[in-house]
Amino acid sequence: MLRWISMLGGLLIMMGHQARSEALFYYFRLEDQVPETHLLRLIDKHVSFEFVRQQLKDSYSDTGRPSIDPELLLRILLIGYLYGITSERKLVEELRMHLAWRWFTGLGFDQEIPHHSTFSKNRHGRFQESKLFEQLFEQIVRQCVEVGLVEGKHLSVDGSFVEANAAKESRIPREQLAEAAQVHQTVRQYLREVEEQNPVEEPVHERDQVSTTDPDSTYATKGGTPARLGYYDNYLVDNKSCVIVGVQGTAARMSQETVAAQDMLTRFTGWQGREPESVTADTTYGNRDFLQWLADRNITPYMRTRDSIHRKRSPYFGPERFTYEPEHNRYICPAGQPLNYGGRIYRNRAFNYIGTRKRGGACALRPQCTSAAFRSLNIHQHEPARQRARELANTPEFTRAQRQRKKVEALFAELKNQIGLRRLRLRRLKFVREQFFLAAAAQNLKAVGTLPQPTDKTGSGNYRLRKLERETLHNRHPARKLFLVPQFFNTHACQCRALTCPRNLMKISQRLTIIRNGWEVARSSNQWRNSDRTPV
Repeated sequence: MLRWISMLGGLLIMMGHQARSEALFYYFRLEDQVPETHLLRLIDKHVSFEFVRQQLKDSYSDTGRPSIDPELLLRILLIGYLYGITSERKLVEELRMHLAWRWFTGLGFDQEIPHHSTFSKNRHGRFQESKLFEQLFEQIVRQCVEVGLVEGKHLSVDGSFVEANAAKESRIPREQLAEAAQVHQTVRQYLREVEEQNPVEEPVHERDQVSTTDPDSTYATKGGTPARLGYYDNYLVDNKSCVIVGVQGTAARMSQETVAAQDMLTRFTGWQGREPESVTADTTYGNRDFLQWLADRNITPYMRTRDSIHRKRSPYFGPERFTYEPEHNRYICPAGQPLNYGGRIYRNRAFNYIGTRKRGGACALRPQCTSAAFRSLNIHQHEPARQRARELANTPEFTRAQRQRKKVEALFAELKNQIGLRRLRLRRLKFVREQFFLAAAAQNLKAVGTLPQPTDKTGSGNYRLRKLERETLHNRHPARKLFLVPQFFNTHACQCRALTCPRNLMKISQRLTIIRNGWEVARSSNQWRNSDRTPV
């Protein structure tokens, strides 16, 4: 550091000047440059990636040149999703300059970083064949279940529309696909897979127009936004820990959301060994088949039923106004008249109950019941499950569960705003699912990184919450308590997510009240200096 003194206008100015000089050698360890509380260090401590080599051992030859470590490629890809870098070219450029990223990947300054095309080569090859990204997500979920981070009793499910990497102008009529296949390789591959009837993909709605850029994408909309080409990203979330326990990418059809929910619940039940107690969702999931599927497994559905528009606008009594008598297999109308069983309608999977012209003709409530000579009532075979869901919608538990469901919306906001998956980068459903698995794994890794450490004084948000309460209740350093609050909230994104959960907001507000009272005591005792805000 050089110092110089000059006289300007009779004033003496002393100014330091930093000379830009570069040393020939630098002596330091990457291990010493990464703080103990860094997210990547916490992830590396809690999560083991040794399964990657075991999973891919059959994909490599016994002879030839040694390949790039697949664990290294996976760690680099995870960094991109953890820090919202969607471009692999940009990710490789940033990796050259970031010390913590080099430490996490195990790359020294004298080691070469893999070329960006290496990721595409492995993604279309051994990563896709071995379902590596799905295995990574499941490995993290199993670890969360084993350590008790995931309770698994109360779950929430929802889906979000993610725009595909294709323009709506790329759609052509299905009859022109054969002609377009002569020019577009993607269309040729799509037609080949359709002809082979690949059993891996679930059947989707037959579309009149197909995109030549991404044939698997669906032209749809959700939430009142303009129609676009895209997919649905479905999440199954544990309400207590806010950990994603299931993820499934599907076509952008509302019917596919319940199919994905059943698949995710079945897989999670296999990992956990027992069924969850309740599942919370929005009205989209309140159809008869899904409600009956939950009832068969004794899972409480906290979701509103999805009724037809004709039933909502009908001026007559709905089925909920009729009382069923199982001993006589009949329904009793609001006027007390019976509707006897009239047979089964196989096309609609419903049972028909009809009244009589003699009893209904002179009924005083007939204008509110029907315009016909007698009332006919069609009851779906899964109507008891729908009626149970309607009754649960009036309970306090339903209101509490719907508040917990907002955590899924927060995860989707993190997915699109922080991870950068507002628009997909890859095309075709099988590669889109890989993006969804990696993004969900990155979100869960942030939650795993917040596990409390008994030897770490600056660990998770919950540890700081308990420490803040303990120091405040014992009246230690009352003047410092005000400045514990910024440190308490200025944690990493993974900790902030846990702190902003509705379950913790009440605790935070109560303890901030105690802190404010301690601050008033400090001010009254003149233990605070306003000049530099440092406790005496």
